[in-house]
Amino acid sequence: MAYDEALADRIRALLEGAPQLSEKKMFGGLGFMVGGNMAIAASGQGGIMVRVDPAEGEHLIATTAAEPMEMRGRTMSGWLRVGTADVATDEALEEWVERGASYAGSLPAK
Repeated sequence: MAYDEALADRIRALLEGAPQLSEKKMFGGLGFMVGGNMAIAASGQGGIMVRVDPAEGEHLIATTAAEPMEMRGRTMSGWLRVGTADVATDEALEEWVERGASYAGSLPAK
């Protein structure tokens, strides 16, 4: 399954003006980098993958619709998956885009 181009366009619009913004196709999706660090991606499996502070991951899983992101059967600390229905509104998507961009922007630039 290819990533949702309309969702990628919505993410792109929300990230407009972010410092050192770049895009990269990976894992069947489209990743958005801030300062060379992945912030969020339109997933090839639908919905988004978002990078968060690993210390906040469990809390976000317990209090939002986010799920742990798994790759090859391994849970990826600091990464969450959010389904398409849970980012259907601009407000919901903006919350996740801001969260991912803020964390990626706090990391040393690559």
